[in-house]
Amino acid sequence: MEDTNQLIEQRKANLAELNELGVQPFENKITPTISCQGACAKYEAGELNDESEVIIAGRMTAHRDMGKSQFIDVKDGSGRIQVFANKKIIGDDAFKVVKCLDLGDFIGVKGLMFTTKMGEISVKAQEVTVVSKALRPMPAKWEGLSDTETRYRQRYLDLIANDEVKDTFLKRSAIIREIRNFLQQRGFVEVETPMMQNIPGGAAATPFVTHHNSLGCDFYMRIALELYLKRLLVGGIDKVFEIGRNFRNEGLSRRHNPEFTMLEAYEAYGDYESMMELLQGMVCHIANEVLDTLIIEHKNADGEVTKTIDLTPPWRRVRYKDLVKEKAGDDWFDLSPDDRRERALEELKLQGDIEAECEDFEVTNAVFEKLIEPTLIQPTFVTHVPKELVPLAKTAPDDSSAVEVFECCINGQEIAPAYSEQNNPVEQRERLEHQAGEEQQKLDDDFLVALEHGMPPAGGIGIGIDRLCMMLLGQESIRDVILFPQLRPKS
Repeated sequence: MEDTNQLIEQRKANLAELNELGVQPFENKITPTISCQGACAKYEAGELNDESEVIIAGRMTAHRDMGKSQFIDVKDGSGRIQVFANKKIIGDDAFKVVKCLDLGDFIGVKGLMFTTKMGEISVKAQEVTVVSKALRPMPAKWEGLSDTETRYRQRYLDLIANDEVKDTFLKRSAIIREIRNFLQQRGFVEVETPMMQNIPGGAAATPFVTHHNSLGCDFYMRIALELYLKRLLVGGIDKVFEIGRNFRNEGLSRRHNPEFTMLEAYEAYGDYESMMELLQGMVCHIANEVLDTLIIEHKNADGEVTKTIDLTPPWRRVRYKDLVKEKAGDDWFDLSPDDRRERALEELKLQGDIEAECEDFEVTNAVFEKLIEPTLIQPTFVTHVPKELVPLAKTAPDDSSAVEVFECCINGQEIAPAYSEQNNPVEQRERLEHQAGEEQQKLDDDFLVALEHGMPPAGGIGIGIDRLCMMLLGQESIRDVILFPQLRPKS
């Protein structure tokens, strides 16, 4: 801390010296005519030459003092370029200004393009303008920002120090852009629905509670997008989607964050099988457009490939019950509930995952979630999920215990569930009432009233954007694809 304070005091002294030289960094302005990387690329392509004047701007990331000449690295959002500042060219006063610069300062440089004797494309400075002064030292790459919590808590430093981290978030932005392009090209309409709701519906999760002073009542931050989007199907918008934040007051892990980004899309006259085609096509489109490949490699810290995911269609389709029987025994569904519980606890070693109050279907689902899902690395559509898990889907015509649902698992986790949406208001009311149990006040009666006005048959899908980005970008923690993940406040 003492070294940091000394560095801050030195930077403040340099700022005072700049002020004495008549330079007010925070009042200056600069308008770049080209990006750093753009200047390099155009010079290399012959579109710029040694007579070409450019204005570049960015953060100073390196400074090499060669006496009457200074070599400075300037970095903007596109990349870096070297600046050559010579005392004879810029003059004594401007050279004094350059000598007061610190790493992290923002400068603008007007000059001519040229190539140094070492063969590096550079800008020969004619004017240097200081536009912002960094009063704290920049983190050194890797060594200076190795603490994981600091990386998440002060993400701006992480972005400065690690180009790979910055690239991850630029690609995340590109992924979301391509999702929009894919859906809009297919006639889907993007909408926005309420994030504060009087009844949190569309999923089974613990909500965050807030209070509206003027209305004098509590509201809940939404846990899912689903029920309002289905209202729009009732209203005649046949293809609709939303990309937005959901909030769940539950645990944190490498796969869970209290606020997370979801895509939900609904298509009138579709079903869960049409949603399979939509998802498979969308993910392949994103991978090709953003990554230029359907083969996704995940690597460890040493750069060694730890797993390879092949997105090439067609993706595997397998029934939920068949996967369970492969893991728990062919006779699993012939056993009594008590025998299933005993096998899960004793033979399958799920003691910590099955509570005494768990219902029979929850015991089976613990087998799936703990022992099967983590093994599904390659894209897999797990179909015919138990109806107790999904009260908003249609019953499968060939299995009354299951619903027309798939869970798409990739990289050992669920990326997206999709349904043949339940549009029978009578059956929907019965199943939601059963799910609510004694807490009937949690029933979204307004949604059921909307359904009673008639909703077309439809397919619907929800895609966890954060998990999709983890899979596509080779990240093993959700915190590495969320710019500012939730952390405990500093004490």
